[in-house]
Amino acid sequence: MVTKDQRRRQLAREKFERQQQRRVELRHKSRTRNAVIAVVAVVIIAGVGGAWLGGAFDGDGKKTDAAKAPAPSASATSAAPAADPCAKPAAGSPGTQQWKKEPALTIDKAAKYTFTLQTTCGSIPIALDAAKAPETVSSFKFLADKGFFDHTKCHRLTTSGIYVLQCGDPTASGSGGPGYTIGDENLTAFGKAAGGSVTYPAGTVAMANTGQAHTGGSQFFLVYKDSPLAPSYTPFGTISPDGLKVLAKIAAAGEDSGQGDGHPNATVVINKATVTAS
Repeated sequence: MVTKDQRRRQLAREKFERQQQRRVELRHKSRTRNAVIAVVAVVIIAGVGGAWLGGAFDGDGKKTDAAKAPAPSASATSAAPAADPCAKPAAGSPGTQQWKKEPALTIDKAAKYTFTLQTTCGSIPIALDAAKAPETVSSFKFLADKGFFDHTKCHRLTTSGIYVLQCGDPTASGSGGPGYTIGDENLTAFGKAAGGSVTYPAGTVAMANTGQAHTGGSQFFLVYKDSPLAPSYTPFGTISPDGLKVLAKIAAAGEDSGQGDGHPNATVVINKATVTAS
């Protein structure tokens, strides 16, 4: 017999994965819109000469993100927001650089790497698993070395059913990425799925994706409390105890939808991200 708690978790998982599918559909619509804009731009340029239109969204159709957080509900906007426990972000803005293909594997699989997020809410050190997720770790080192994560905002917090903070999107929209995708790794780390899910334990760092294979990019999520999820998200790191304390502070401030899945009330910005070997 399915208990109420099991049913609640199942519904949360299904919602999580439906949102990812909706995001894929929205990206297709975005690509169509951008194609129309591009045609209009060509006509304008041909007609007047010298006109210029920039900032088109990368249309490779293979973004690497988990679900976009929903907009605040009417009830959420009318309620008093939780106090922001975080500091003002450092001066600067996210970069816009994109790459057409995944960088070459450059890390030492036997070495120990630490992914450190210097956030407005505190430092979050993450021990990376280069042996079991070398492609993912190598990609993150490449992006961190390029400053890709600097000044980016963590755009999603879930506080019901699953318990994660999602980061790594320079657009903070849930649809941004580096322009390339990477393969899945280490998917059996938490055992075989029972009832379609496994438990991603508190302290896990895993890749976000579209729900399809080989769609990871730059977005990732940090698990601050045991969460039942389909074993489809590459786990590639473990958060330090001090980092978990920072996450607890962020989670305590809540999210803005009032439904357990929205933008963090805390202003969580990654001022600087580094990957270092030890």
